[in-house]
Amino acid sequence: MALEQKLNLRLSQRLIMTPSLQQAIKLLQMTKLELQEEVTQELTENPLLEEQPEGNTENEKADGEEGPAPEAPEAPETEAAPAEEKEPDSFDEIDYEAYFQDYMDLSYQPQAPAEEIETPPLENTLTRPQSLADHLLWQLDMTIAPARQKEIGRAIVGNLDDDGYLQASLEEIAAMGPYEAEEVERALHLVQEFDPTGVGARDLKECLMIQLAFHDMEGSPAESIIKDHMDLLQGRKFRDLAQALVCSLDEVMHYVDTIRHLDPKPGKKYNAGSNNYVIPDVYVLKVDKGYTIVLNEEGLPRLRISPFYRRMIDRGNTDVSRETREYVREKFRSAFRLIKSLEERQRTIYKVAKSIVKHQQGFLDFGYEHLRPLILKDVADDIGMHESTVSRVVNHKYMHTPRGLYEMKFFFHSSISSTQGEDVSSLAVKERIKKVVGEEDAKRPLSDAAIVKILSDEGLRIARRTVAKYREELRIPSSNERRQGFR
Repeated sequence: MALEQKLNLRLSQRLIMTPSLQQAIKLLQMTKLELQEEVTQELTENPLLEEQPEGNTENEKADGEEGPAPEAPEAPETEAAPAEEKEPDSFDEIDYEAYFQDYMDLSYQPQAPAEEIETPPLENTLTRPQSLADHLLWQLDMTIAPARQKEIGRAIVGNLDDDGYLQASLEEIAAMGPYEAEEVERALHLVQEFDPTGVGARDLKECLMIQLAFHDMEGSPAESIIKDHMDLLQGRKFRDLAQALVCSLDEVMHYVDTIRHLDPKPGKKYNAGSNNYVIPDVYVLKVDKGYTIVLNEEGLPRLRISPFYRRMIDRGNTDVSRETREYVREKFRSAFRLIKSLEERQRTIYKVAKSIVKHQQGFLDFGYEHLRPLILKDVADDIGMHESTVSRVVNHKYMHTPRGLYEMKFFFHSSISSTQGEDVSSLAVKERIKKVVGEEDAKRPLSDAAIVKILSDEGLRIARRTVAKYREELRIPSSNERRQGFR
């Protein structure tokens, strides 16, 4: 077979990711903090972008509407050879008079909220929360004790884990000094008297015993339960506990309730882990009988293209070299893409938030039981966009509503069919299951089949395995485990 080359003309369609589209997608899926960092980076790298001070709109217009530059004097006519023709420039083919007429004040200006939204004061946010070790060392320094005992106490505090339990043996601590075993024992008892109660314990039993002693319950049946019958307590075998303690079931339940109010991890609340503060992207405000959507644009600068550099790419400006003009044009395109992408991002978030509020107004008015099933396609069809765009919008975005702060993904749930012909949100079904279990007779807990029957009587069509799945997601024990304590 002979090989030969041919030229064929073929017409086809392809999806090309232009720089503008790539940047729009990138900004759309950013969180508010990431967006602030991106804008700050662009302001640093692009000289054509500048932050517009608030209230300077009139001054900006005055800068942008300056009169034309003075005309250069005409060169005398000579019979010299005609000047060399300039290369055609596609950028010069744009009618910038009309272009800048529309975008003379080309800028991204955040919307002003309909009303002042109160945010937490800065004083409520500490740069570093106090750790458990800091709290204990402060108490140790305030204690009237010998210097050697305080030295051992610091060694003990340094060997506590995040929950407040001692991870080193007394022999290991004694070897650090070296210290006497009696000295270490006295220092440990000193630390165990500090706040939070139960800190410095070597195991769970000792932790709970310290807390009972603090509440003057030494020698009580509660202490006996922890010391000798922890296995029965963990197995919820309350009748066996009553027989072992020779008391009534009601008395046992009283002491069990006391133990339940003890803290098994006293040092947990002093962990130095940083708190993540969620900044909402959207505020939903109740206005009369409806709701108003306000985008949270606090911290986003007002961007504009510098009038000084805009004049450099004017076709009438001949004082700029070709290389400089090309550089400014490239930066102009980059700044223009960023500003338009920011506008498109905020516009898309607003549309999605408005559609969510429209679909979930029942939840905003009445609560969880009126939460409607909602999928991405419903919102995408409502606002005329693709499902992938809606998915990018709701990812890591938060909405502050009159019922609390929720991630935008919270409002999307699968549906459970009902006999009334209307689908019910899966979250509403979970809330109903939680309520049914909470109202059951503790001595005769409901099985999954019994819960299915109750929901069926209310018009919900749901399988037993679905109830079991939702119950496990709610961390509700099975009926056998809930009944075990009353056998």
